[in-house]
Amino acid sequence: MADHYVYIVSDSIGETAEVVAKAALSQFSDGALETRRFHRVDDAARIGEIVAEAAAEKAVIFYTLVTPDLKSVMWAETAARDVTAVDVLSPCIDAIATGFRLAPGYEVGKLRQLDEDYFHRVSAVEFAVQYDDGKDPRGFRGADLVILGVSRTSKTPVSMYLANRGLRVANLPLVPEVPLPQVVAELPRRKLIGLTIRPGVLNEIRSERLRIMGAAACGTNYADPNRLLEELDYANKVYRRLGCRVLDVTNKAVEETAGNILEIYKEALHE
Repeated sequence: MADHYVYIVSDSIGETAEVVAKAALSQFSDGALETRRFHRVDDAARIGEIVAEAAAEKAVIFYTLVTPDLKSVMWAETAARDVTAVDVLSPCIDAIATGFRLAPGYEVGKLRQLDEDYFHRVSAVEFAVQYDDGKDPRGFRGADLVILGVSRTSKTPVSMYLANRGLRVANLPLVPEVPLPQVVAELPRRKLIGLTIRPGVLNEIRSERLRIMGAAACGTNYADPNRLLEELDYANKVYRRLGCRVLDVTNKAVEETAGNILEIYKEALHE
């Protein structure tokens, strides 16, 4: 059971406040910190109940309430009960309104509306699933990006992350014994990203994979140092032959790798 709670209160689903709260909580090593989400809060009485509960548990509230009336209720209730509360959204809305002299619409759930961008992302995710791990390379021509790399260089999670940003991404594992599909060589250089990694780190990742999955599932030489060097050398030769950009993913989180690839992709669009 947690010692301290952060309440997430929203008139929509509360994703924005929860992301901000978790980013803040990550700066504290105490594991006894926990979030509780209260979503679709749309009346004053419910806010009063939540604040009373927060006061009893000495919780902190992070909230995203769009309508001015509900924000006023939250402010009054938390002030009356001496509950610490953070209005996550209002400072950003106020800054834009003041800086650009624009009037906000105060529409609840605006961020989640099923608009054209949403459907574009869904399509991109479907594309990434369909052409994951080298499945049907013929479809690579429809990709915005094709990520190449040896096994365990985070090709799939990076592809899915980028797909959620709206990019149609395919990925292809590089194996010395498997010929490179001709379609890959025919793609524009700007569409290709090669991933590499330090051999020692790759050995650690694959050894852990072997421990979890078992040698029979991955192959007996899956983490063999000589085999790793052979695969990485092959991958580097492929990258040189294709003339593609190469990104070292050693000790990088998926989000960081994806961010680097996005930068490369945007630069390539302007070349």
